[in-house]
Amino acid sequence: MGALDGNAIGGMLYEVFGGEMTMAQAVCGYCKARGRLAECEVYLGGPGVVIRCRVCHSVLIVLVKKREMTCVDLGGLRALELSAGARDGPRLFPGDGD
Repeated sequence: MGALDGNAIGGMLYEVFGGEMTMAQAVCGYCKARGRLAECEVYLGGPGVVIRCRVCHSVLIVLVKKREMTCVDLGGLRALELSAGARDGPRLFPGDGD
C-alpha cells in the first residue's frame, strides 16, 4: 500500500493523545523539516502505523496496537508542538503552557 497523509490516522491520534493532533507541528529529528502531522506520510500496511517525514522519509512515529493498548514511539521527532488554538487540548509535557 502506498503512502497516505496524516489525516488517515486522525482518529487514532485523537485516541492516543486525547485531542486533535493532525494540526500539531512535527519537527523531524533528522532533517529538521517542520510540518503538520496531517502532511506527513503514513503507512498502514504493516503490523503497526509508520509516520514518515515528507522531506527525508525518515521514520518519525510508530504506533502499534497490542491487545487493549497502543504503544507509541516518538523517537524520530525533534519536537511535537500544538498550535496556539489547540492549547486547551492535550499537553505533551508536564507544565507545558502553565
